[in-house]
Amino acid sequence: MATIALTAGPASSAGADVLVIGAAQSARADRAVVVVGTAEPALRRLAGALAALGMTGAVDEVVKIAAPPGVKAGLVLVTGLGPRRRSYDGETLRRAAGAATRALAGTDRVVLALPAATSAEVEAVALGAVLGAYSFNRFRAASSARHREGVRAIALVSGAEARTARSAIARSRVLGNAVCLARDLVNTPPNVLTPRRFAEIAAELAAGTDLAVRTLDDKALRRGGYGGITGVGQGSANPPRLVRIAYRHPKATRHLALVGKGITFDSGGISIKPAAGMDLMKSDMGGAAAVLATLTAVARLRPAVNVTGWAPMAENMPSGSAQRPSDVLTTYGGRTVEVLDTDAEGRLVLADAMVAALEDRPDVLIDVATLTGAQQVALGARTGAIMSNDDDLRARVHQAAEAAGEAMWPMPLPDELRKGLDSSVADIANVDTARLGAMLSAGIFLREFVPDDLPWAHLDIAAPAFNRGPGYGYTPKGGTGITVRTLVRVVEEMAAGRL
Repeated sequence: MATIALTAGPASSAGADVLVIGAAQSARADRAVVVVGTAEPALRRLAGALAALGMTGAVDEVVKIAAPPGVKAGLVLVTGLGPRRRSYDGETLRRAAGAATRALAGTDRVVLALPAATSAEVEAVALGAVLGAYSFNRFRAASSARHREGVRAIALVSGAEARTARSAIARSRVLGNAVCLARDLVNTPPNVLTPRRFAEIAAELAAGTDLAVRTLDDKALRRGGYGGITGVGQGSANPPRLVRIAYRHPKATRHLALVGKGITFDSGGISIKPAAGMDLMKSDMGGAAAVLATLTAVARLRPAVNVTGWAPMAENMPSGSAQRPSDVLTTYGGRTVEVLDTDAEGRLVLADAMVAALEDRPDVLIDVATLTGAQQVALGARTGAIMSNDDDLRARVHQAAEAAGEAMWPMPLPDELRKGLDSSVADIANVDTARLGAMLSAGIFLREFVPDDLPWAHLDIAAPAFNRGPGYGYTPKGGTGITVRTLVRVVEEMAAGRL
């Protein structure tokens, strides 16, 4: 990940390969754009040249221009902030900074002079810049020279008080590291990131921190009665795991349980998926990646709340030992499930882990999962879904997502859909064969494993966990790390007594 620090003095005198400034859409008829974030005349006068180059100041727009006399950097990159405002919200600043650093891949040192007069603005600019500088070239060999690494060093010009600005940058560094960790895990090919390897990575990350990691292997899972996880994983040569990651604070009075779906590759099993797009199923562990990454951030931020993360890990493969449609398995806790569709496997591993999480007596339970293709049909490629058995929790998770700059939307859990999950031979079926409200019925299935009096939220991030198109703002192609920032904010809200 790129380094980031505060720099003193005017932007024009900062030593860097590229100086980044912002431009907004002007409300004046005689001026297309106006330079914002700096009062230096040499930089503000660039507005005319930018207009001549056709810049509009739109969000995600970037224009490179030769540095004018008096500016030490050799090149100026101008990033769009949208309509001109007295102040800019955090997501606008994150996207502007991220679009800039993403466009500058291969650059050694970049200085940003964007609106950053408050600690919130400093954090937004710094985090956007770090996330935009992300690259994933670990598996390139002969082609490595053709693929540039992200920006190596970022310096930020700020009008905020120095101590406040440094604190905001430090926080952005923690969040950036966590999001990039989740991205790395999602991008890692499934022949490398097996359930066993994920468990090893969790233990490696916990070493030297306040995190405690415990892993159940396939033998322990079978002995313990985790029929959902073992049923999904029994068709693979890579056996399943259940990873528990615990953070404890001596002054905590509240406890949050996080459960993340960890299917390291999803072929669909016997109910096999179409070949087209199956390669993207390495991302089916995006929920587990988000939970692990969130815990690493929590361990560094040290909020006064207890957090336990659960990552049920399995590979869903077709083979002679794989579970079959019409099999009945017994989940942890004793509930039986008729497996009508082996490609609806995520809810099976989540059910086991959610019931296990209840044994720690959490005050709130949240699960995160790349669960249904129906999520993308309902909400598109960039927006995740929030479902809950508690209206207040659903609203507060939504507020946390908005504050973090992650697109999530509240969805219902209609009671009338429950009948579609009735089984003729078991307690419940894993799918409604009518396929009505498939995203919602998946949430209703999970609700069956949660006590009515425990506030629980289900986040379906099937589409936004992996960006299939070109990058935008601070979001790269591939793994996005979505929900890490939301979950960290939820943790901090609980620590502050607001949730």
